[in-house]
Amino acid sequence: MLLLITTVIFFTVFLLTYVLVSAYAPAWGAQVTLRLKELEGGGAPRAGGEYDEELARPFSQRVLAPATGSLAGFLLRFTPRSTKLMTEERLAAAGGFGGLSAGQFLVLTGFFAVMLAVLSAAAADAARVAANKTVGVAISALAVGLVLPFFLLNGKAKNRKASMQRDLPDVLDILTVSVEAGLGFDGALVKLSEKMRGALVDEFSRLLQEIRVGVPRRDALHAMAVRCDVPDVSLFTTSLIQADQLGVSIGSVLRVQSAAVREKRRQRAQEKAMKAPIKMLIPLVMFIFPAIFIVLLGPAMIQLFTTFIKR
Repeated sequence: MLLLITTVIFFTVFLLTYVLVSAYAPAWGAQVTLRLKELEGGGAPRAGGEYDEELARPFSQRVLAPATGSLAGFLLRFTPRSTKLMTEERLAAAGGFGGLSAGQFLVLTGFFAVMLAVLSAAAADAARVAANKTVGVAISALAVGLVLPFFLLNGKAKNRKASMQRDLPDVLDILTVSVEAGLGFDGALVKLSEKMRGALVDEFSRLLQEIRVGVPRRDALHAMAVRCDVPDVSLFTTSLIQADQLGVSIGSVLRVQSAAVREKRRQRAQEKAMKAPIKMLIPLVMFIFPAIFIVLLGPAMIQLFTTFIKR
């Protein structure tokens, strides 16, 4: 029993740690990969190109994908279509989660929930908890295991949207300058990918790739707005689509949108600044005022208490 619990804990912690590191620290993983390649380049050349190519693939593609691919396909047959579509939309909004597909994400979510329920039940049984309470603990752990991955996914999507919102004015400035300098819209996108990095730049790079493979610009822009799910980005893509339909100069549209986005950023900053005094009331009343009252009235209260006790 102890060996089984230890094995389950190991696999659960390893899987959760790997998914979180893959999802939230891609830059760290890229640096490690480059460092390993530098170390390999300093040694003697190795044989077995196919073996090296296999090892060069990410762990999710070498191990997780084969292990969960068939199981994901089997479980997706019984998964409601609405759940699958919702998972795909959230993964797209988050920019992916550890390179997992919707089916693999659902499989790993179910695995994590079951393992968490088993561990909770085993811990409750080891603590000599009553049977009905053990079942309640297991059900609660199962619910937490099902909700936690989606909570992390939503958090990553929220951070990604905030990053897009923050980078949009600078992106529009680069596009405006590039177009006014004589480049076409496609050339401006190429220049953007050379000058900046980020989630929004990745979406524009994907937009450029879709246009190059033959997708109509309107459809590519509309798909980008759906993937980003940011109001300002949706407004920008809608303006470009209308400019393309009406034959309006893209440079003028970009200039107007850049000014409008910066004005909205200034208004949002002012709104947050006006909300700050109200939000400061909670820590002020709960933590600062009591400390001030203790410092100011404490000695007087002690003196009064001592006086009444002596009498």
